Amino acid sequence: MAQFLISTLALQRNARLLRELADSCGARMLVALKAFGSPSVLPLLRPYAAGCCASGLCEARLGARHLGGHVAVYSPAYREEELAELLNFAHHIDFNSLPQWQRYREQVLAHPRTRSGALRAGLRVNPCYSTGHTPLYDPCIPGSRLGVPAEQLRDPALLDGLSGLHLHTLCEQGAEDLIATFRAFEQDWGALLAAPSMRYLNLGGGHWITKPGYNLRALAELVRDIRQRYRVEVYLEPGEAWFIHTGVLRARVLDIFESLGYRHAIVDTSAAAHMPDVLEMPYRPELYLARPAERTHAQDASAAPTYPAVQLPGIHYEQGAEVGQKAHSYRIGAVTCLAGDVMGDYSFNTELRVGDELVFDDMTHYTLVKTTHFNGVPHPDIALLQADGCINTTRCFGYEDFESRLG
Repeated sequence: MAQFLISTLALQRNARLLRELADSCGARMLVALKAFGSPSVLPLLRPYAAGCCASGLCEARLGARHLGGHVAVYSPAYREEELAELLNFAHHIDFNSLPQWQRYREQVLAHPRTRSGALRAGLRVNPCYSTGHTPLYDPCIPGSRLGVPAEQLRDPALLDGLSGLHLHTLCEQGAEDLIATFRAFEQDWGALLAAPSMRYLNLGGGHWITKPGYNLRALAELVRDIRQRYRVEVYLEPGEAWFIHTGVLRARVLDIFESLGYRHAIVDTSAAAHMPDVLEMPYRPELYLARPAERTHAQDASAAPTYPAVQLPGIHYEQGAEVGQKAHSYRIGAVTCLAGDVMGDYSFNTELRVGDELVFDDMTHYTLVKTTHFNGVPHPDIALLQADGCINTTRCFGYEDFESRLG
């Protein structure tokens, strides 16, 4: 059975770095639950995170229950009954359009938590400044539905009651792109941000803060500059930065055969069902052949990230290479009927065998939150690698889970 295996030590490594950065510049660091939200893991982040950012009611309830702290919510549109419940426990609710804000303005401002200052409302803006590389994940592309462009602010009265601004334009990017985006935002929105009514600025997510080589100093200086000049709280809501290099997806080879010029290896998992970013981005994940070894040395997961992200003692890992670089090449395919459900082409020095374990690296973020039961493929178990080396399986999925999702 396939398994998502997540290292608690690696999670804490990332969390400590994010907390130290937040403390150094006064930012409030939130966990973006759209990237990862397993209830068995979120409590581990509680000592490090200021809270969570949610994409709607379900994520908000999840974060409030299992992570605690500040709950910031943004959705492209709210249902009336959804908003009514959010008003009772969220701390920031950001709106995507001026019509949505006008529709719910009186309801929000009349709520006792708004009157007490426990709840604030904000507006997502679109700085129309694109630095992204993948249009699917770029909210600043022409025709984007995400955020309000400055050209729509003809009547300042439409903003009455709002006390925060929210911009989110990055995806797997560095501090330099954030700085350039903020300068563009500042040209159109700086005067509004400086208004006495403004209390916070949410700089969104997509920040690769825990990626080696990220310019931590530049980000900290930007946050300090914003806080000093505009006198607002600054929120960051990374998702991937909390979870990068913390987990793997372990799979088994079920079949090997030749067809139409390729040697195929079919595994008991699926890109479409279990790691859809492989097809959506698209990208080619790092892959390792894992076999028992007579001599291995346990690696310190609290040190700098190594590959694969989770390594088990007594196991030798051979990294897959491009086709032709090593002796034996394979197309790694899923156990679904989708013709394009392929993880990629890899080569190994060692010939694969049925029953071999293959390890897809860096499979914590944007996997579990996107999984499906397409084709009835069994969902991988979820397990935690503890500091003492023990593996604790926190969830196994069965037929009942498959059936219940089909109504």
